[in-house]
Amino acid sequence: MTAVQEPKKLEVPEGHVTLVIDDVEVVAPKGELIIRTAERLGIVIPRFCDHPLLDPAGACRQCLVEVEMGGRPMPKPQASCTMTVADGMVVRTQRTSKVADKAQQGVMELLLINHPLDCPICDKGGECPLQNQALAHGRADSRFVDVKRTFPKPINVSTQVLLDRERCVLCQRCTRFSAQIAGDPFIELLERGADQQVGTEATSEITALNKTSEGKEFASYFSGNTIQICPVGALTSAQYRFRSRPFDLVSTPSVCEHCSSGCAERTDWRRGKVQRKLAGNDPEVNEEWICDKGRFAFRYATAADRITRPLVRDKATGELVESSWTEALRMAADGLATARDAKGAGVLTGGRLTVEDAYAYAKFARIALRTNDIDFRARAHSDEELSFLASSVVGTTPENGVTFTAIENAPAVLTVAFEPEEEAPIVFLRLRKAARKNNTAVFHIGQWTTTSVTKTSASLLACQPGGEAAAIEGLATHAPDVVEALRKNGAVIVFGERAAQVPGLFSALTKLSAETGAKLAWIPRRAGERGALEAGALPTLLPGGHPVTDAAARAEIERAWGVDEGTLPAEPGRDTSAILAAASNGKLSGLVVGGVDPNDLPDPALAREALETLSGNGFIVSLELRRSAVHDYAHVVLPIAPSVEKAGSYLNWEGRRREFGTTLEGTGALPDGRVLDTLAVEMDVDLFTQTPASAAGDFARLPSVNDSSANGSRPSMLEVPAAQVPSSLGGPSALLATWRQLLDNGSMQDDEPALAGTARPVVARVSESTARALGLNGTATVSTARGSITLPVVHADLPDGVVWLPADSGDSTVRATLGAGHGDIVTLARGEAS
Repeated sequence: MTAVQEPKKLEVPEGHVTLVIDDVEVVAPKGELIIRTAERLGIVIPRFCDHPLLDPAGACRQCLVEVEMGGRPMPKPQASCTMTVADGMVVRTQRTSKVADKAQQGVMELLLINHPLDCPICDKGGECPLQNQALAHGRADSRFVDVKRTFPKPINVSTQVLLDRERCVLCQRCTRFSAQIAGDPFIELLERGADQQVGTEATSEITALNKTSEGKEFASYFSGNTIQICPVGALTSAQYRFRSRPFDLVSTPSVCEHCSSGCAERTDWRRGKVQRKLAGNDPEVNEEWICDKGRFAFRYATAADRITRPLVRDKATGELVESSWTEALRMAADGLATARDAKGAGVLTGGRLTVEDAYAYAKFARIALRTNDIDFRARAHSDEELSFLASSVVGTTPENGVTFTAIENAPAVLTVAFEPEEEAPIVFLRLRKAARKNNTAVFHIGQWTTTSVTKTSASLLACQPGGEAAAIEGLATHAPDVVEALRKNGAVIVFGERAAQVPGLFSALTKLSAETGAKLAWIPRRAGERGALEAGALPTLLPGGHPVTDAAARAEIERAWGVDEGTLPAEPGRDTSAILAAASNGKLSGLVVGGVDPNDLPDPALAREALETLSGNGFIVSLELRRSAVHDYAHVVLPIAPSVEKAGSYLNWEGRRREFGTTLEGTGALPDGRVLDTLAVEMDVDLFTQTPASAAGDFARLPSVNDSSANGSRPSMLEVPAAQVPSSLGGPSALLATWRQLLDNGSMQDDEPALAGTARPVVARVSESTARALGLNGTATVSTARGSITLPVVHADLPDGVVWLPADSGDSTVRATLGAGHGDIVTLARGEAS
């Protein structure tokens, strides 16, 4: 006889319980929701309100299950999305319980009573959880014979979010997202009983849904997420509404190109055109959220001024005319070779590039132009920043640096010269989650209580613009509690590109990190900056992070590239400003520009002067997606492909590689790497960057600064003293604080009127006492010797004698108009009456 084996007893770790779900014994951690435990077993319980990243609500009641405790069944079915597991619990879902199945069918019948039968014209049709669950868990017939409730539709919640109220199943996903995740006043539940509905104005008829309950204009950078998580077609996108059906779309995984977070996305396209973008699910990076810029700003790639054919300047007329690739590349190669052999040529790449394209620029500069005059920083920059990037950032990875998860789990976070919601929205969401869920202490050194400060429950340490370094040095004296908080294990210090405008800030942050043990996280604004750093698109760094002065590294790279010894220049090159100054002074003969907007540069007037000089006495090659200011001066314009028409990878601020494939076939434009590879061939040089794969493979063969044999080659940090900022200027003089808003004049937001409608107002902010002293009642004029900007005045808790302007929003084009930046002195006066 065969012995009967006893069933294997489950091991129960500490902090776990055992329960039975549909006759299967399972171990689950204490506090886990029944619906999550069932999911781990592969048992799908229908639901509408439940979302893993939102707090439980138990609103829709679709997830009812039969529960037994201590051998006694509970009198009524329970919501599995709100009830946690317990030891000895017995759960029966719709699979094994007629009670649960009947309850779910009853809930579905109630949900469908007033739900319209407009699935064929609903944007959610074909991907609707209500459709799927009505089929799987609903009754085959309906007992409802009365007239369904209707409302006027659609209601404009904002310029980009539309509401069809009769479709709403009151799941509260949108209201919970707004309150818990984004922290924005958005949609709320209104009224009670049969009159209950979602809206934003506390009236039963919701006469002004584009206002919040406080009467303020709706403004959220994350509202598109409510459209995606809505389980029905109640919330729809003005941009996508009635454009296509889900089953007509082809979906391609992609990566957002708008900021350095590298969010996972899904691009849906039809007939060669992108129809919409959705957030991808990546728990390590963006979880299931993206900002509205990443979701809605994609039509720039099909703008009317898109360049799809090479252009060359006709010598007779002076006009740019279309030409063949062969002619344009030949002309570009001849012109750059002549410039190289004369006074040299520089390269400005900008911050939009993939890692592979940035590597192609870096290699092209070194072996085709034989120069280290290359810089990706198409913005304000400094030698101190360059030193910090070379000593402390290049080569860092998620394994040895700061990550999104580290920010979420940090006991304390200090943000300096960085506005999270404007510059890196997903970092902002993690900061808010950290403060809300984990009680993270957030401190912000800045000028006023911005929305980022408010929504992350941060403590503002106010300072003068340009005085951030001095504020850091004074923390031990003036805010010892902040220093103590940063000493806790896992504390993080976060700062952005504005740090380059504050002398001594990188030095002060490095010292603070060394004293407290808090890790530093540099978070640039543009998607391609972190990858360009690794790729060597800087005047002092080779690809892989080695200093250009490192003879051993140069020799190893020369061998890997198959070029003669001594080919790579040994002297550090010029940065962006120095390249432009040299071109303006006739000390440089050529320039390769990769999609740089002169208005972003520290001195736009100098940039235009340099371009003007080279247009007459030099040679300019511009690699552009669309017509730009450089276009007017270039001798050859080579069209390049947007991210949707090429493959490659971005390196996000963590140092995490974010690969993506080609979504759409190109329109005649080519990736930067392929254009440069072909151009280099015309100059008798091989780059081996014809494809992103070949460029990535070529890059991978190079020695990295992280190699154990290369540890000694990392340069030391340049120490710079903190700048002395005047505490009081007096009279009409004021200190300027400025940074860019997420939605502004950026060219990658063109052709998106619905998105532009939710941009934040363009105003000048001053303290109430400053406004009173200068008589700033309605508008204020901020001026320098170069020009002036007049904007409406809004009071904020800024230090006296400080004015804040958005850097590039509407008429507030600070660099182009004022020639000034963060921390500079300006004149502040009452604006003329309009």
